[in-house]
Amino acid sequence: MSTANRFGARLGVLALVLASLPAMAIEPFKADYRANYMGVQADGSMSLEQRPNGQWSYSLQVKNQMAELRQNTVFDQHNGLLRPLSSTDTANVIIKRRNVQATYDWARNQASWSGDVKAERRGPIALRAGDMDALLINLAIARDLAAGKPLNYRMVDEGRIKQMRYTVGGKDTLQLGGRSVEVTRVSQIDGDKEMIAWISPDYPVPLRLLQRKKGRDELDLKLQSHTKP
Repeated sequence: MSTANRFGARLGVLALVLASLPAMAIEPFKADYRANYMGVQADGSMSLEQRPNGQWSYSLQVKNQMAELRQNTVFDQHNGLLRPLSSTDTANVIIKRRNVQATYDWARNQASWSGDVKAERRGPIALRAGDMDALLINLAIARDLAAGKPLNYRMVDEGRIKQMRYTVGGKDTLQLGGRSVEVTRVSQIDGDKEMIAWISPDYPVPLRLLQRKKGRDELDLKLQSHTKP
């Protein structure tokens, strides 16, 4: 799969590292980022909105003159666990378009995919309690990091089951709005790919997100502002 096609899912793995949550609360927000995608400046944004019936909608967008990438996951909470219900992943890169939809059917305990996905990756795949898609894994990272729990998860995304293990790399200091903010660095390595998030308990979103491949930066997101409704 091309870098552009994998971007949505991989960015999703980074993108919901929602950091504050000392009381394990989920709260609506909107955040704006300065982005660099494949060496070109871009605009990034993410938001979390509450929906009826205890559901939540998380959205992520990165856009520049080369590409527009969007991802959305609708989820709820069940027995203290985050459960994906549906998701969309769209990438428009120059002349290429890609759109994938996912359905997580917890009544039947199975997940399936449609759209621009290979036949062998459409599912269904059996679900078990605790399974999440890429976005929700990162929400769990923030909650579990605050609770001091191991950052090990099972990702069920685009017809695959994959174990995801994250490590805490230490403390750093970032600049935001003219002041210094202490953050915790969390990373995950998958072959020649690395994903890093910088998290502060004072902010409901990552202050920085970095995706690397073969030692080179592919995507860099730096928080500029965040607001609560």
